Amino acid sequence: MRKKQKEEAPIVEQENKEIVEEPILNENPDESIDLESKIQEQEVKLEAGVGKEEEQPKNELQERVDQLEKENKDLIEKIKYSQAELISYRMRKDEETASLLKYANQDLITEMIPLIDNFENAIKLASKSDNPEISKYLTGFQMMYQNLLGVLNKYGVEVIDRKGQVFDSKLEQALVAENNEELDDDVVIEVLQKGYKLKDRVIRPASVKVNQK
Repeated sequence: MRKKQKEEAPIVEQENKEIVEEPILNENPDESIDLESKIQEQEVKLEAGVGKEEEQPKNELQERVDQLEKENKDLIEKIKYSQAELISYRMRKDEETASLLKYANQDLITEMIPLIDNFENAIKLASKSDNPEISKYLTGFQMMYQNLLGVLNKYGVEVIDRKGQVFDSKLEQALVAENNEELDDDVVIEVLQKGYKLKDRVIRPASVKVNQK
């Protein structure tokens, strides 16, 4: 009995060996082809997806760069505009300061002009008088008058006296018109009241008589 079992054992081992070594074959070859196609499609999709993922950050980066360049350009323009405004403001302030310094004494000089008128009237009256006492004061009046004019001239004050010249509305005001055939039209015949300029600014126009034909 045991001998018979020993003789049957190699046959079983051989059958098992043949079963192990037999290759596994796919019973349906179409399924293998479909599987390979799906794998290839998946690989193509993965490659396309990677390309899009790489392209998308590049586009976003370029958009950000463009935005920053635009913001930088806008800031530069604003800075240039601010600088131009600052330069313009400084120029206006410099002009205003120069004008204030140039005409700083205008109010004082304007107050002094009536005093000069009074000296001139007093000198005219004194020169026409025969009273010796008045003649004594005449010399003193003339000296004070000349000193006062010298001080005003020092600060840029000029007398507007254009007798015999063509009337200029910027420097004079016509109070009286007279017809004189010997003179040209619009010529200043007489200065009724002197005018004054402080440098290039008229602080009081001259009052004149003008020829009108």
